[in-house]
Amino acid sequence: MAEVKKVATRQSYGEALAELGEKYPDLVVLDADLAAATKTEWFRKRYPDRFIDCGIAEMNMMGIAAGLAACGKIPFASSFAMFAAGRAYEIIRNSIGYPHLNVKIGATHAGVSVGEDGATHQCNEDIALMRTIPGMTVIQPSDDIETKKAVEAAIQMEGPVYMRFCRLPAPVFHTPDYRYEIGKGDLLREGSDLTLVASGLLVTQALEAAERLATEGISARVINIHTIKPIDREMIAAAAEETHRIFTVEEHNIIGGLGAAVAEVVCETCPVPVTRIGMNDCYGQSGPAAELLTYYGLDADGICRRVKETLGK
Repeated sequence: MAEVKKVATRQSYGEALAELGEKYPDLVVLDADLAAATKTEWFRKRYPDRFIDCGIAEMNMMGIAAGLAACGKIPFASSFAMFAAGRAYEIIRNSIGYPHLNVKIGATHAGVSVGEDGATHQCNEDIALMRTIPGMTVIQPSDDIETKKAVEAAIQMEGPVYMRFCRLPAPVFHTPDYRYEIGKGDLLREGSDLTLVASGLLVTQALEAAERLATEGISARVINIHTIKPIDREMIAAAAEETHRIFTVEEHNIIGGLGAAVAEVVCETCPVPVTRIGMNDCYGQSGPAAELLTYYGLDADGICRRVKETLGK
């Protein structure tokens, strides 16, 4: 069997910016002294006159991005999720969100899979923060192909966008002809007993879990929600109505993230039980990324175990 290609979505982000620089001359990239880690260094090498290193000053970077957007540029402000969403939240809210400026925020190293950097750098709250900003689009792609298409889709739309990327390499499961649309989810697997709604790095874990559950007679539908805001209400409502049980899977706090967004839709459209699988309102810890996913029950084994425990009750 051929080995599955794995690419970190932060790498795909950097490659996409470098590839799209020629097509979009108004594209400008900003970074906060982390270009080697966020992979924006590839854009810097090709277009040094359109790259701004703001230093370790994330709030200032967001202000500069706002100014560039006001002048007609398409700025991508890049840093770790902890610093982009956490440290610079007030500037994003008031200087980007409030005037609804065309700023794109590339937040890398999100979630507990940051690994050995530990709890201070493992941002599991950023989706919750960004969802609450009026008019902010929140995107979390799941693999290399989806990421590159999402970056171009963000360039083409008008308004602020928060894009969440991971450090850990993710299996590439989309094909090059994959059609990406902001606000629309993807049905990856049919199922009739329950629905697994996943996002980002954990989409492939949800797919693997569904395959294992099938061997035990449990038919699980799998949906990829790459746009957490605006979320695909129609697809989620249909899954609730047709499978009568929803499980959300995310590398984020269960409060305010994908699970909360899905639960809101289900409560308003077709009330059925929703079980949220994610960081259970706790901080992460230092350790190898794959081992941390296992420890917090976010791998395929953990998902299967949680599903069976819940159905057993």
